[in-house]
Amino acid sequence: MPSVQTAPTPRFTIGELARRTGLPVKTIRFYSDEGLLPPTGRTHAGYRLYDTQAMARLELVKTLRELGLGLPEVERALGGQTTVAELAAVHVDALEEQIRRLKLRRSVLRAVAKRGSELEEVKLMNRLASMSDEERRRLIDEFWDEMIEGLNVNQEFYDRMRSAKPELPDDPTAEQLEAWIEFAELVGDPDFRALIRRLSETHSAARDAGESMAPADQPDYTALFSRANEALASGLAPDSPEGRAIADELFNASAGERDPDDVLYRREVLTRFGQGGDPRAERYWQLLGIINGWPPIPTQAPAVQWLTEAMRAAIS
Repeated sequence: MPSVQTAPTPRFTIGELARRTGLPVKTIRFYSDEGLLPPTGRTHAGYRLYDTQAMARLELVKTLRELGLGLPEVERALGGQTTVAELAAVHVDALEEQIRRLKLRRSVLRAVAKRGSELEEVKLMNRLASMSDEERRRLIDEFWDEMIEGLNVNQEFYDRMRSAKPELPDDPTAEQLEAWIEFAELVGDPDFRALIRRLSETHSAARDAGESMAPADQPDYTALFSRANEALASGLAPDSPEGRAIADELFNASAGERDPDDVLYRREVLTRFGQGGDPRAERYWQLLGIINGWPPIPTQAPAVQWLTEAMRAAIS
């Protein structure tokens, strides 16, 4: 009975592997030196040879490297110390973070082009845009911690203030990114911080004096602001009889047990109202709304100014 002849196992040189896989000879030699692709034989001259299994292994190494895996990770996968699925899950998370940062970088460049920013501003914008969500939340927490440190405040009210955090999307619009940059600059501005601290101190002093200062116990000025806006639209002067009457209503709403006609009391209310009506305090919430995609927050600055002037007229 004739013997069965088996076909010889194909053997490939590094040059042949390079032609078949498209990888540079230098890269294949490096993989082999690192132990990722051990040779299956040698020529009489000592050149390395590889069989079909080695070629399949090389194709796998090539694929894993193209997907971004490092050499140690590839070695663990080939050695059975981890699975490709486990490595893929880790790299998905890493790629998601990389994509997020690339999108932010794109948004920074768009904002730079729109604003015509100088070098120092570009550096600041990039630093702010690269902050993580946790860093942005911590920035706000630290801000409010400083604003109420050592003061007797209504915790419910300030918890509401600090609970609103900037949540910049992974792919923010140029408007959202510019709003975040302006918001971060505002929160870090010493004058703005001094303003909010004064408001907190006034709030604390009122509580020390026995006032509740709880949100539910504060006057609702919504109707007065609406009337002030109507007066503005109709061209009514703040020092007109109608303006003084609206101011009197505001004083009465805040009086509690105090005499609403007392000049000292009225001056205190005017000072407090002027601080709370500072345009920067309103801008804080408008910028936060843009960042978080809230409905637009219309400005009340003209109405605040009109009411302030009406109050001054009512005191004099």
